[in-house]
Amino acid sequence: MNYLAHSFLSFTDGQIVGQFLEDFIRNRDRFSFPKDIQDGITLHRAIDTYTDSHPAIHEAKKIFAPLVRLYAGAFVDVSMDHFVARDLSLHSLAEWKAHSLKVYSVLNAHQQWLPENFKKMLVKMEQDDWLYNYREDWGIKFSIQNVLNKAKYLDKDIPVFEAFLKNKDHLQQCYDDFFPDLLAHAKGISTLLQLEN
Repeated sequence: MNYLAHSFLSFTDGQIVGQFLEDFIRNRDRFSFPKDIQDGITLHRAIDTYTDSHPAIHEAKKIFAPLVRLYAGAFVDVSMDHFVARDLSLHSLAEWKAHSLKVYSVLNAHQQWLPENFKKMLVKMEQDDWLYNYREDWGIKFSIQNVLNKAKYLDKDIPVFEAFLKNKDHLQQCYDDFFPDLLAHAKGISTLLQLEN
Protein backbone atom coordinates (compact mmCIF):
# COMPACT_ATOMS: atom_id res chain seq x y z
CA MET A 1 0.00 0.00 0.00
CA ASN A 2 1.04 3.59 -0.48
CA TYR A 3 1.60 4.36 3.19
CA LEU A 4 4.00 7.24 2.56
CA ALA A 5 1.64 9.14 0.27
CA HIS A 6 -1.25 8.74 2.71
CA SER A 7 0.88 9.90 5.63
CA PHE A 8 2.19 12.90 3.67
CA LEU A 9 -1.36 13.83 2.69
CA SER A 10 -2.40 14.02 6.35
CA PHE A 11 -2.61 17.43 7.95
CA THR A 12 -3.19 16.53 11.62
CA ASP A 13 -2.02 13.74 13.89
CA GLY A 14 -5.53 12.31 13.95
CA GLN A 15 -5.61 12.22 10.17
CA ILE A 16 -2.35 10.26 10.14
CA VAL A 17 -3.91 7.63 12.40
CA GLY A 18 -7.13 7.51 10.41
CA GLN A 19 -5.35 7.23 7.10
CA PHE A 20 -3.46 4.17 8.32
CA LEU A 21 -6.49 2.61 10.01
CA GLU A 22 -8.71 2.74 6.91
CA ASP A 23 -7.32 -0.48 5.44
CA PHE A 24 -7.57 -2.33 8.76
CA ILE A 25 -11.12 -1.65 9.96
CA ARG A 26 -14.66 -2.53 8.98
CA ASN A 27 -16.77 0.29 7.60
CA ARG A 28 -19.27 0.12 10.46
CA ASP A 29 -16.47 0.62 13.01
CA ARG A 30 -15.30 3.96 11.64
CA PHE A 31 -17.68 5.95 13.87
CA SER A 32 -16.20 4.45 17.03
CA PHE A 33 -13.11 6.66 16.68
CA PRO A 34 -12.59 10.31 17.69
CA LYS A 35 -13.61 12.86 15.06
CA ASP A 36 -10.06 13.70 13.94
CA ILE A 37 -9.32 10.00 13.31
CA GLN A 38 -12.63 9.67 11.45
CA ASP A 39 -11.47 12.61 9.32
CA GLY A 40 -8.35 10.65 8.41
CA ILE A 41 -10.47 7.68 7.37
CA THR A 42 -12.65 9.95 5.23
CA LEU A 43 -9.57 11.61 3.73
CA HIS A 44 -8.05 8.21 2.88
CA ARG A 45 -11.19 7.23 1.00
CA ALA A 46 -11.33 10.55 -0.85
CA ILE A 47 -7.69 10.13 -1.89
CA ASP A 48 -8.30 6.58 -3.13
CA THR A 49 -11.38 7.61 -5.11
CA TYR A 50 -9.56 10.53 -6.73
CA THR A 51 -6.50 8.41 -7.48
CA ASP A 52 -8.54 5.66 -9.14
CA SER A 53 -10.14 8.16 -11.51
CA HIS A 54 -6.99 10.05 -12.56
CA PRO A 55 -5.81 9.57 -16.18
CA ALA A 56 -2.15 9.32 -15.17
CA ILE A 57 -2.94 6.43 -12.85
CA HIS A 58 -4.88 4.68 -15.62
CA GLU A 59 -1.76 5.06 -17.75
CA ALA A 60 0.51 3.69 -15.02
CA LYS A 61 -1.73 0.65 -14.52
CA LYS A 62 -1.06 -0.38 -18.13
CA ILE A 63 2.50 -1.23 -17.12
CA PHE A 64 1.46 -3.83 -14.56
CA ALA A 65 -1.91 -5.03 -15.87
CA PRO A 66 -0.46 -7.61 -18.34
CA LEU A 67 1.33 -9.25 -15.40
CA VAL A 68 -1.13 -8.91 -12.55
CA ARG A 69 -4.48 -7.91 -14.10
CA LEU A 70 -6.80 -6.44 -11.45
CA TYR A 71 -3.95 -6.07 -8.96
CA ALA A 72 -2.28 -3.43 -11.14
CA GLY A 73 -3.58 -0.62 -8.95
CA ALA A 74 -1.86 -2.02 -5.86
CA PHE A 75 1.50 -2.03 -7.62
CA VAL A 76 0.95 1.48 -8.96
CA ASP A 77 0.29 2.57 -5.36
CA VAL A 78 3.59 1.08 -4.24
CA SER A 79 5.39 2.68 -7.19
CA MET A 80 3.97 6.11 -6.40
CA ASP A 81 5.40 5.91 -2.87
CA HIS A 82 8.85 5.56 -4.42
CA PHE A 83 8.46 8.80 -6.33
CA VAL A 84 6.91 10.60 -3.38
CA ALA A 85 9.91 9.59 -1.24
CA ARG A 86 12.32 10.91 -3.88
CA ASP A 87 10.42 14.15 -4.50
CA LEU A 88 12.73 16.80 -3.09
CA SER A 89 10.28 19.53 -4.13
CA LEU A 90 8.07 18.27 -1.28
CA HIS A 91 10.75 17.66 1.36
CA SER A 92 14.52 17.51 1.66
CA LEU A 93 16.06 14.16 2.64
CA ALA A 94 16.33 15.33 6.24
CA GLU A 95 12.67 16.42 6.20
CA TRP A 96 11.59 13.05 4.78
CA LYS A 97 13.50 11.33 7.58
CA ALA A 98 11.84 13.59 10.15
CA HIS A 99 8.45 12.92 8.56
CA SER A 100 8.95 9.16 8.86
CA LEU A 101 9.95 9.41 12.51
CA LYS A 102 6.98 11.67 13.26
CA VAL A 103 4.52 9.21 11.69
CA TYR A 104 5.88 6.30 13.74
CA SER A 105 5.71 8.46 16.88
CA VAL A 106 2.12 9.53 16.20
CA LEU A 107 1.00 5.96 15.53
CA ASN A 108 2.70 4.65 18.66
CA ALA A 109 1.10 7.44 20.72
CA HIS A 110 -2.33 6.26 19.51
CA GLN A 111 -1.83 2.54 20.22
CA GLN A 112 -5.22 2.34 21.96
CA TRP A 113 -6.95 2.79 18.58
CA LEU A 114 -4.81 0.36 16.61
CA PRO A 115 -5.94 -3.22 15.88
CA GLU A 116 -3.51 -5.98 16.80
CA ASN A 117 -2.60 -6.87 13.20
CA PHE A 118 -1.70 -3.24 12.56
CA LYS A 119 0.40 -3.03 15.73
CA LYS A 120 2.44 -6.02 14.57
CA MET A 121 2.98 -4.43 11.17
CA LEU A 122 3.93 -1.10 12.77
CA VAL A 123 6.78 -2.77 14.67
CA LYS A 124 8.26 -4.02 11.38
CA MET A 125 7.52 -0.75 9.60
CA GLU A 126 9.42 1.24 12.21
CA GLN A 127 12.30 -1.23 12.58
CA ASP A 128 13.02 -1.21 8.84
CA ASP A 129 11.89 2.42 8.36
CA TRP A 130 9.62 1.57 5.46
CA LEU A 131 8.47 5.14 4.92
CA TYR A 132 11.94 6.59 4.43
CA ASN A 133 13.30 3.58 2.55
CA TYR A 134 10.61 3.65 -0.12
CA ARG A 135 13.05 6.00 -1.85
CA GLU A 136 15.41 3.06 -2.46
CA ASP A 137 14.85 0.44 -5.16
CA TRP A 138 15.31 -2.31 -2.57
CA GLY A 139 12.62 -0.73 -0.41
CA ILE A 140 10.15 -0.83 -3.28
CA LYS A 141 11.24 -4.36 -4.19
CA PHE A 142 10.41 -5.42 -0.63
CA SER A 143 6.99 -3.74 -0.83
CA ILE A 144 6.18 -5.27 -4.20
CA GLN A 145 7.09 -8.71 -2.91
CA ASN A 146 4.94 -8.09 0.15
CA VAL A 147 1.93 -7.38 -2.09
CA LEU A 148 2.66 -10.51 -4.13
CA ASN A 149 2.91 -12.60 -0.98
CA LYS A 150 -0.46 -11.37 0.29
CA ALA A 151 -2.31 -11.65 -3.03
CA LYS A 152 -4.35 -14.85 -3.07
CA TYR A 153 -4.45 -15.36 -6.82
CA LEU A 154 -0.99 -14.25 -7.92
CA ASP A 155 2.15 -16.31 -8.34
CA LYS A 156 4.84 -15.08 -5.94
CA ASP A 157 7.49 -15.01 -8.70
CA ILE A 158 5.79 -12.67 -11.18
CA PRO A 159 8.48 -10.18 -12.33
CA VAL A 160 6.64 -7.06 -11.11
CA PHE A 161 9.77 -5.41 -9.73
CA GLU A 162 11.54 -5.94 -13.06
CA ALA A 163 8.59 -4.23 -14.78
CA PHE A 164 8.91 -1.38 -12.31
CA LEU A 165 12.62 -0.93 -13.09
CA LYS A 166 12.13 -1.23 -16.84
CA ASN A 167 9.35 1.38 -16.86
CA LYS A 168 10.66 3.68 -14.15
CA ASP A 169 10.92 6.75 -16.39
CA HIS A 170 7.36 6.33 -17.61
CA LEU A 171 6.10 5.80 -14.06
CA GLN A 172 7.96 8.93 -13.00
CA GLN A 173 6.12 10.88 -15.69
CA CYS A 174 2.81 9.46 -14.49
CA TYR A 175 3.69 10.58 -10.98
CA ASP A 176 4.62 14.07 -12.19
CA ASP A 177 1.30 14.35 -14.01
CA PHE A 178 -0.67 13.06 -11.03
CA PHE A 179 0.69 14.03 -7.65
CA PRO A 180 0.30 17.83 -7.76
CA ASP A 181 -3.38 17.32 -8.62
CA LEU A 182 -3.78 14.84 -5.75
CA LEU A 183 -2.04 17.16 -3.29
CA ALA A 184 -4.38 20.03 -4.16
CA HIS A 185 -7.40 17.72 -3.88
CA ALA A 186 -6.32 16.34 -0.49
CA LYS A 187 -5.71 19.84 0.91
CA GLY A 188 -9.19 20.86 -0.20
CA ILE A 189 -10.82 17.83 1.44
CA SER A 190 -8.84 18.37 4.66
CA THR A 191 -9.91 22.02 4.81
CA LEU A 192 -13.57 21.02 4.46
CA LEU A 193 -13.22 18.38 7.17
CA GLN A 194 -11.62 20.82 9.58
CA LEU A 195 -14.36 23.38 8.96
CA GLU A 196 -16.84 20.74 10.16
CA ASN A 197 -15.07 20.45 13.52
